[in-house]
Amino acid sequence: MKPIKSSAGLLTLLVAFLGSPAGGSSQSAPQTPPIVGSWTGALTVQGGMQLHVVFHVTAAADGTLSATMDSPDQGAKGIPVSAVKVNGDSVRFEVAVANGAFDGSFAKDHKSIDGTWSQNGATLPLKLARGEAPAPARPQRPEPPFPYRSVDVTIPNTAAGVELAGTLTLPQGEGPFPAAVLVTGSGPQDRDETILGHKPFLVLSDYLTRHGIAVLRYDDRGVGKSTGVFANSTSEDNASDALAAVEFARSRPKIAKDKVGIIGHSEGGLVGPMVAARSKDVAFVVMLAGPGLTGREILHLQGELIARAEGAPQRVIQNNWETQKKLFDIVESEPDPKVAAPRLLAVLKAAVDSLPPDLRAKSAAQTSDAALEAQVKQVNSPWMRFFLTYNPVPTLEKVKVPVLALDGSKDLQVPPRQDLDSIAAALHRGGNKDVTTELLPGLNHLFQHATTGAPTEYASIEETFAPEAMKIVSDWILKRFGPGK
Repeated sequence: MKPIKSSAGLLTLLVAFLGSPAGGSSQSAPQTPPIVGSWTGALTVQGGMQLHVVFHVTAAADGTLSATMDSPDQGAKGIPVSAVKVNGDSVRFEVAVANGAFDGSFAKDHKSIDGTWSQNGATLPLKLARGEAPAPARPQRPEPPFPYRSVDVTIPNTAAGVELAGTLTLPQGEGPFPAAVLVTGSGPQDRDETILGHKPFLVLSDYLTRHGIAVLRYDDRGVGKSTGVFANSTSEDNASDALAAVEFARSRPKIAKDKVGIIGHSEGGLVGPMVAARSKDVAFVVMLAGPGLTGREILHLQGELIARAEGAPQRVIQNNWETQKKLFDIVESEPDPKVAAPRLLAVLKAAVDSLPPDLRAKSAAQTSDAALEAQVKQVNSPWMRFFLTYNPVPTLEKVKVPVLALDGSKDLQVPPRQDLDSIAAALHRGGNKDVTTELLPGLNHLFQHATTGAPTEYASIEETFAPEAMKIVSDWILKRFGPGK
């Protein structure tokens, strides 16, 4: 589940994912030192955490320079550099969208540039060297050959008119095997739930299949090789796709038809109970940071938790909360997105205008007209409109199959204690006799061992999925649906 940004939210050190591939042009400098190419460095922030930055510099035939910037640790690529300036050994990259700039000087051999990165009044040392940023270490990523069978499949959802592309992994042996359908979190996700260089579902599916559980994972509609349009889908549509995946898994040879369940992460943990409450074909549900509160409650708590973890002053936290409330009130009271849009934009602009000058300057990248329009589009989307008002409690009360709910104690996106309490209470109220909830110490929303739990840590953590969390899931499934059960 991705955090929604309200108008005065803290900037991370670099601009958030912008997606614009075009670099800005600069003054012509035909006699400059050899600046063309890729230049990589690392900023040391937040207690020693490193954020890599990469500048890609190109030259037109007339010598005019242009560039883009990547922040690979934050998953941001192609950030436009508005100006590239070289004067003798001096180099300057201006990144207007981030309200930042790099100033440095070439080493004598022109293989490095020593300088500083400045953004919103803060300055950090930054040394650039020729070449790309090193690929982040992901030691858990499985590599072939695998001790199991893996086959690409196409899952039809006839009712929705879409086909989902996926991968089915089957343990060695004749079976029949219990099986888990993996359902991703919010946003357009591929079958591996790829995020910031991590592939959580690839790691989880590998672990489960090695332990005797078949796994079906798939690209969200409109993502990868799946058909359909993701932008128009809601959690209801995702539930329809998940049910189609369950039916597909049940139809496969070597899979036990009565032992097919759903493992959902984040929003996927919302979808699993929706499907289980409607279909008798779902044998179990595993909720990995799955919501037990309304979307509105989660987003309010999420915004405060993340802001505090990143050191936001109380006035920013309060401004964010008040702005979120006004935005959500409009979305809930005005069903027509076209009518709601200008009202939402007015709220955001008023929030920006109410900021003290120092905070307004620090939030320049997030409070530009383009950024505000993007936030309006996000909060006004079909998915957000559904998520804000959907209450998972009545659905959980209808789920009678075994349920395992896990949260990390350092999850800042789905508040763990409130979440697990709500899930357990709803399931017990509905008469479910097989409910297991567990708060896993030290784990974040992605089930990584974390320091603060803030989303800004996700990329810098080498671990993709805590082994103890995967073991709990595997053991729980096999205890109920393993051989002889």
